[in-house]
Amino acid sequence: MQDSSQTQLTWLHNMHNSTAETLHTIRQCNGISSPQPETSAFSTGVLVLLALLMVLLALVTILGNVLVILAFIMDRNLRHRSNYFFLNLAISDFAVGAFCIPLYIPYALTGTWHLGRGLCKLWLVMDYLLCTASVFNIVLISYDRFLSVTKAVSYRVQRGIMSNPIVKMVSIWVFAFLLYCPAILLWEYVAGCSTVQEGQCHAEFFDNWYFLLCASTLEFFVPLISVTYFNVHIFNNIQRRQRRGSIQDSEPPRSSSSSWRSCFMLKQGASSSLEAEDSVSSSIRPKKESLVAESLSPSRANSVTPENDLSISFCARTRSKLHQDKKIAKSLAIIVCVFAICWAPYTLLMIIRGACQGTCVHNSLYDVTFWLLWLNSSLNPFLYPLCHDKFRMAFMKILCPKKFATLRSGSS
Repeated sequence: MQDSSQTQLTWLHNMHNSTAETLHTIRQCNGISSPQPETSAFSTGVLVLLALLMVLLALVTILGNVLVILAFIMDRNLRHRSNYFFLNLAISDFAVGAFCIPLYIPYALTGTWHLGRGLCKLWLVMDYLLCTASVFNIVLISYDRFLSVTKAVSYRVQRGIMSNPIVKMVSIWVFAFLLYCPAILLWEYVAGCSTVQEGQCHAEFFDNWYFLLCASTLEFFVPLISVTYFNVHIFNNIQRRQRRGSIQDSEPPRSSSSSWRSCFMLKQGASSSLEAEDSVSSSIRPKKESLVAESLSPSRANSVTPENDLSISFCARTRSKLHQDKKIAKSLAIIVCVFAICWAPYTLLMIIRGACQGTCVHNSLYDVTFWLLWLNSSLNPFLYPLCHDKFRMAFMKILCPKKFATLRSGSS
């Protein structure tokens, strides 16, 4: 009986030593053994200033994207198929400000991760997932705008499962998860060891140049080339329609050959009227369109014929669609340019850092480009009202309800 107990104790002791050696192997890869945590190189004053700026960035990111989500919930005019993708982008950007930035602030200021290895893994998964989803959402928005401008007729009559915005939104999250998250969760088990030192928190593939190059190609270079292609085609389409004074994907009624000529004759009057029309909420747009049609015909009271009515109506729709597509192209160009400016430095430095094993890129420079990624999440909510009248009116309805009511009553 005593021999059995002694044997059992010996077995437990050996198992404990084996487990300890396994953990030591995982934590000790490439000759790294229990390094001392890094200490912050900043003075107290600089730390306080950096902390304030980081907290401010997190608050701006959270509040800005909450405003977008609330606007989408409260204003039915925003619940258009294409605007669902802006909602998806706002959700990912909100999570960046609410989860990723707050957890990273102590790590950035002290140089040491104090929240444990498990929470480090969760933070890495969320950070890579949310940032990648943000990029893919921008691509989806660009593609949707590309279809609405260059293939307007087929875009309006889309049917089937792929026309459902919810399916596309879920697909974005699935693809974003598959790009980085399996590698974050399984890399050290496949490799048999971990390169992450104690007190640090970064992905295991942080210095793997081949993986970083492939992932960056899918996360940044392919999306950048795609949105550039979409933008170029949108602008070319608008220029062609401007040159011939008509919409490429629409045709006038066959019974009225004078519709095209009327659009050229009424171009100036329609332009000014429709610019005024576009500045109001879409909830009062049907009334305004009828006023535009009336203003385009000086002799309407004397000679009203079905052909004239048809010509004027078609001309108004033509000018309205072209004016709307110009605004779409402008807004898309701004969002894409901001995306490229915020993401290009980080992506390039990440590839260079991986190629030289972190010896040729200063940590401070890398940290600046890292925060530039999150800055993109805080800028997106301000780009929506800058580029879209409907978002501007929805924001005004939430933040300045009295001014919105006055503007709406004056426009009706």
